[in-house]
Amino acid sequence: GGAVASSLARALGAGRHDDARALMLHAMVLAVGFGAAFSLLAWTVAPTFYRLLGGTGAALERAIAFSDVWYGGAIVVWLNAFFAAILRGGGDAATPARVLVVASLTYVPLAGVLALGIDTWHGLGMAGMAIASIATTTGSALVLARLLWSPRSQRRLGFTPQLAGVALQRRLFGEILGVGIMGSLGTITSNATAMIMTGLVGSFGAAALAGYGVGVRLEFMLGPLAFGIGTGLTTLVGVAAGANDWNRAVRAAWFGSLIAFGLIGSIGWTVALLPETYSGLFASDREVIAASAGYIVTVAPFYCFFGLGLTLNFASQGAGRMNVPLLAGVARMLAATVGGWLAVEKFGLGLNGVFAAMAVGMAVYGCFIAGSLLFRPWRSR
Repeated sequence: GGAVASSLARALGAGRHDDARALMLHAMVLAVGFGAAFSLLAWTVAPTFYRLLGGTGAALERAIAFSDVWYGGAIVVWLNAFFAAILRGGGDAATPARVLVVASLTYVPLAGVLALGIDTWHGLGMAGMAIASIATTTGSALVLARLLWSPRSQRRLGFTPQLAGVALQRRLFGEILGVGIMGSLGTITSNATAMIMTGLVGSFGAAALAGYGVGVRLEFMLGPLAFGIGTGLTTLVGVAAGANDWNRAVRAAWFGSLIAFGLIGSIGWTVALLPETYSGLFASDREVIAASAGYIVTVAPFYCFFGLGLTLNFASQGAGRMNVPLLAGVARMLAATVGGWLAVEKFGLGLNGVFAAMAVGMAVYGCFIAGSLLFRPWRSR
């Protein structure tokens, strides 16, 4: 989605309105292709993968029931994401946000009814939740599509998406995939880091793992704040980059990322002063609260670097320069995982040593991207 938004923003900034109109078809082709691939994988490989994760018996059956239905609608999920990205790339972030909120509010009661049933009807279980998700996503996609092709689209976006008479071009696919593939690799790196660090924490027992789960909720809650600022930066930087105004692109990136640094950092610093109070909101067990407090005190003060790095990642999407964010993600993974292993195995620092490695990883991530932009700001190639 970010790749689609950034490609459109650069096209509009450069005044390439024919490319902007054609990008819709290219995005839809990619959505159908990737969606169909995920559906095929879910129907063939996913059951084996779930077994490797430890799924057996009734749990495995429920997972497959959900997976078969949800991934069966993967094309709609991709189309919905790309339609929203087109609107964001055109400078209209409010409309897809409103549609998403309505879809989410609709999903919750619908999922409850379809999964758990009502009155004498016992519902469809996990498959019901998947049906509710695909149904609301389909509704969202239809609303976004209608908005994109409405008469107001020209006024809202400055162009009207076009499907008929558009020739598929390798160049436009390359613009989207050049950013999208690198961004996806960065996401994989981030998820791999989280999985490895969770494994290290889990080696200290169930209470440590539960405490970490309580503490890391704060990071998850702050993610949408960085996402909101970051998606705005994707468009602002993309338009400036398309117009070859790299000074403005860099200024926009710094302005947005420093706002995220301050906002997310202030929340992290505040909660770090009251770790037991925060942890007590979600847990009552003393060992769990102690583990959560250890995480909060050690890692939360470094959330500012998480906000800085993540928003600059989005800005880099707009600039079409994703090498540095990917390298920063790899550097974070190495700092956190290797540092965590050394803290436990070589220095005997225990659980707090793992948390310290997480904090160092966040600092490395933010400083890596920010340092690169500071000393080697984006310029025309």
